[in-house]
Amino acid sequence: MVDAARARRLAERIKVLVAVALEKVVKDPDLGFVTLTDVRVTPDLSHAKIFYTVFGDAAQKTKSAEIIERHRGKIRGEVGHQLSIRLTPTIEFISDEVPETAAHMNDLLAQARQRDAELAKLAKEAEFAAGENPYKEPKVIDEGE
Repeated sequence: MVDAARARRLAERIKVLVAVALEKVVKDPDLGFVTLTDVRVTPDLSHAKIFYTVFGDAAQKTKSAEIIERHRGKIRGEVGHQLSIRLTPTIEFISDEVPETAAHMNDLLAQARQRDAELAKLAKEAEFAAGENPYKEPKVIDEGE
């Protein structure tokens, strides 16, 4: 039977254990500033996807991804040693692109706001081509009469 609450609790525990294992097991000085953003465990608790970001440029991200992948077995062993479940889930590290995507979306939204402001300014200052309004306006009824 699938217990989603147990999978969520296990995911949170794995997140903490992997963060500790990155400090304790992976002693490579080239490993960048890694932040674990999310962990998702399958309902049968057999596989965990660990999403992470690396602070730095593309070269630093690539180097950190290689180091993490090289030490994946050691990290899984440390996680398995600390967990109190029968089978240790396999782990998969996935670079999380959400922060970069969100920053790009914020830039696009700022550009759209700027263009909207420019368009509103142009519309406010616009005049009819013939000099006067060529459209029929609805009659205004004075209620005072």
